[in-house]
Amino acid sequence: MANSRLLHLVSRSMQAMGVAPFAQPASVIGNANQDVVQTLALINIEGDAIARGFDWEAMRVQHNFAATFYEYTGDVAVGSANLTNMSSITNLDDTFMVTGEGVPQDTFITGTPAGAVVVMNREGTVAGTTVALTFSKVRFAFPTGFDRSIDRTQWDKSKHWEMLGPSTPQQSEWLRSGFIATGPRIRYWPMGGFFQIWPPLGTTEQLSYEYLSKYWVASTGTSVPTKQSFTVDTDTCIFPDALMYAMIRLKYFEVKAFDTTALFREYQAQLDLAKSGDHGSLTLTMDPQLSDILISWDNIPDSGYGS
Repeated sequence: MANSRLLHLVSRSMQAMGVAPFAQPASVIGNANQDVVQTLALINIEGDAIARGFDWEAMRVQHNFAATFYEYTGDVAVGSANLTNMSSITNLDDTFMVTGEGVPQDTFITGTPAGAVVVMNREGTVAGTTVALTFSKVRFAFPTGFDRSIDRTQWDKSKHWEMLGPSTPQQSEWLRSGFIATGPRIRYWPMGGFFQIWPPLGTTEQLSYEYLSKYWVASTGTSVPTKQSFTVDTDTCIFPDALMYAMIRLKYFEVKAFDTTALFREYQAQLDLAKSGDHGSLTLTMDPQLSDILISWDNIPDSGYGS
C-alpha cells in the first residue's frame, strides 16, 4: 500500500495533537498558519536526518558510466605545456588525462581546448611532431542526488573485475608518481568532487558503482524518490506512515517544550521497526565455511580420478 501524502500526514497528526483550530488544513505548502509552517519545516528537517541515519533500500541506486578515450595527433615541445597542431579536440575537457611520447606521467588537460591547441598541466619533456596522443577520461562527475558511496560495489564491467579502492591520498600519489604505476586492475578514489580512476585506460570500458541517494521524497504519482524535501501537498515519502506520525508528534511537542517521554519511546520503536523491515536478513549458519560450488580439493577423489 502506498504511503500517505503530505497533506494527509499533517492533517491527521494535527488532529491527533489537538491543534483544534487548524486540525484539518486545506493545504500545507503555501499555508501561512504558523503551526502548519513549523510542522512542515520539522518534517523536512527530521526526514532528511532519518534518511541519512540509515542505508534505506529505496535510496540505493546503481550508476553505470563509460570510461571513454580519443586518439589524436599533435606536436609536443620541450618546456611547453601546449600541444599544438592537434588533429582534433572534439569532446576533450579537463576530465581527460593525456599520454604519449614526451608527455609526463599523470598529465591532465587544463580547461576546455580551443582551436588546434590543448593546454596541459605539465610541460613536455621530449619534442615531437604529429605525436600519437591518447586522451582517457579518468574524472567522472557524481550523479545528481549522490550522497555517499556503498563499499565494494565499484566494478569494471568490461573486465568483470572489482575496482580497488578507495585509495588513500598516499596510495594515489604513489600510483601517479611512482615507477610502478599501472596494473591490470582499476583503482579509484574521490577527489575534487569527482570519482577518479587510475590508470588512464586508453580503451572504452563500462564501469559502475552503487550509491545512496539524498532523495527520500517521491513526486506525485511516482514511487521513486527524487526530492530531498516535501514541496507539494501530494508528495509522498519512503518512510512508513506510522514512523511519520510518530516523528511529527514528537518534533512538534519538542519545539513546544512539552513532555516527550512517551512520544520519544513510540518514535524510537517505529524507527527500529522501519529499519528492521527495510532489509532482508542473511541466513545464519553454524558451518564456519561456505560450500564451494566449483571444483576444489574437497571434491577431487583420493584415487582413481574417474578411471
